[in-house]
Amino acid sequence: MTPPAVIEPDEFWAEILSGEQARVRKAVEQLPPAELAGVRAHLQVMAEGAGWSLGQQRRARAALEVMLGSQPD
Repeated sequence: MTPPAVIEPDEFWAEILSGEQARVRKAVEQLPPAELAGVRAHLQVMAEGAGWSLGQQRRARAALEVMLGSQPD
């Protein structure tokens, strides 16, 4: 099995916040399991916290939906 490609942080967040399910899913799949909870927590803050634009909040919620939908049962 080939290890996932290293993705730069700016590129990763651009993919996560792209609003496109396939891009979000691909970025999440490249994320080490130990970092999933931290990314999910940050997206939750973005989705619900003050100081984020409506567009950022919307894209964060969309990314959370993709992440939660792709979690194993």
